Amino acid sequence: MNTNLIQVKPVTRHNWEQALQISLHEHQTHLVPSVVEGLAYAYIKPWDEAFDPYVLQMDSQIIGFFYISYTPESTDNYWIGGFQIDKSFQGQGMGKRALRAIIDFIIQTHPSCQVISLTVERNNQIAQRLYTSSSFVSENQTNSDDELIYRLKLK
Repeated sequence: MNTNLIQVKPVTRHNWEQALQISLHEHQTHLVPSVVEGLAYAYIKPWDEAFDPYVLQMDSQIIGFFYISYTPESTDNYWIGGFQIDKSFQGQGMGKRALRAIIDFIIQTHPSCQVISLTVERNNQIAQRLYTSSSFVSENQTNSDDELIYRLKLK
């Protein structure tokens, strides 16, 4: 039995302070919104009708964070953002396992979703390799911040 299962849990009043403890290597901080920014976005909902922040948890330890910005019941407007793994868990294959957990979670909780999208900085080669290894495809399009858009077709 695999005890190292990565679980997706909503950010709540019980775990938000732990979520704020997630830290990245100095050279990574400009690549992804901070957890604080992600929680602010959840309150403000700057892009879509719904915006849900989550932690990634292994055993009882929080190892990462992400959010989903989406239009409920849409088929193609689901965006993963703010995806990060705490620096103490990087380099151990956690990113790929966590991304799989996120995709499975979206499939379970949003059955109408057929396309998952995300953006990545042009110079973030490590993240681009992670996403392409998980079947995301770059459509050579960018958003208004000049980040590359990747999409995963589910159906």
